[in-house]
Amino acid sequence: MLPVLLGLAATPAPATPTPAAPAAFTHPGVLVSRAQLDFVRTKVNSGAQPWKSAYDQMMGSSYASLSRTAKPRSVVECGPYSNPNLGCTDEREDAIAAYTDALAWYLTQDDRYAKKAIELMDAWSATITNHTNSNAPLQTGWAGSSWSRAAELIKSTYTSWPNAGRFATMLRNVYLSKIIGGSNSNGNWELVMMEAAVGISVFLDDQSSYDSAMARYRNRVAAYVYLSSDGSLPKTVPGSGLNTRDQIVSYWQGQGTFMTGLTQETCRDFVHTGYGIASIADVAETSRIQGQDLYGTDVGERLRQALGFQSKYQLGAAVPSNLCGGKLTLGLGPVTEVGFNALNTRLGIAMANTQTLTEQQRPAGTNNLFVEWQTLTHASNPN
Repeated sequence: MLPVLLGLAATPAPATPTPAAPAAFTHPGVLVSRAQLDFVRTKVNSGAQPWKSAYDQMMGSSYASLSRTAKPRSVVECGPYSNPNLGCTDEREDAIAAYTDALAWYLTQDDRYAKKAIELMDAWSATITNHTNSNAPLQTGWAGSSWSRAAELIKSTYTSWPNAGRFATMLRNVYLSKIIGGSNSNGNWELVMMEAAVGISVFLDDQSSYDSAMARYRNRVAAYVYLSSDGSLPKTVPGSGLNTRDQIVSYWQGQGTFMTGLTQETCRDFVHTGYGIASIADVAETSRIQGQDLYGTDVGERLRQALGFQSKYQLGAAVPSNLCGGKLTLGLGPVTEVGFNALNTRLGIAMANTQTLTEQQRPAGTNNLFVEWQTLTHASNPN
């Protein structure tokens, strides 16, 4: 019995004052930059690996099909565990397809792909008015992340998109308004909501929303990945209502022993943990393109440790009895490329387990939610 700890107050994550948004946003600047894509195009055109196989994987997927027909809905209703699923899968997949087509356009310069991306985006911006039911914030984050990548690439690199303004209005009114306030659900919710909010803010050149989303993101990263320097308990997000050790342990899926690299959802399963890690890396990548490199900060250290910790067990390391009762539910997903490239390729940090897992999983495709083609865009990309 540790009666003193029952009432031990949690340590909130600091309300980190994020640096101001750039005076002028860089475009394209959501997850991928022009320099990164030019590097990829050169590699693909020369047949170099792993980029050529990753490109072939993307172009061979249904998402790159020029015969795709959009399936927009006025109201997308997403309940718990996809019940009901009224337009949820259609919306996510059309958004992924739009981003896929935008990448295909830039890499091939075949304007049929740009026109297909625009067709998909125009169909939705002419139709959707709301997301409803309990999973609405999560759905909005997932779809909004892909939509903002697609829109950013097309608007920045293609000559004509007459309805770009209508799409911007859709992103602001239907998406940003739903996610900018965050969530106290499991951490992957708020992380992907902030990923979408950051991407949409870049597309809209909205400095205020960008600052708000980045501040919330940094607090959530600090509360999602544990470091021993945090003390005896993980950090918490201000306003989370997690005020005692018991509450925190419950929120961390019953895990009462905290070790560096553990995430709030590790003991739930690696699939959801992977969602959180992906969004941490994706936002850090967009931030770097916009002039603020977070990889050398607390964010980068938490990302490095989370990648290494999860990769070790995903590769088959024995699970100690004090970690999730000695049993893990694996399935990390195609989520390591962006963080590994930033920390290993650019910063030169050795990450043996993450490297092994990343190379084993190549080419990393899509999780059919919000992660797409990151071997193609980020493998060994120095830009």
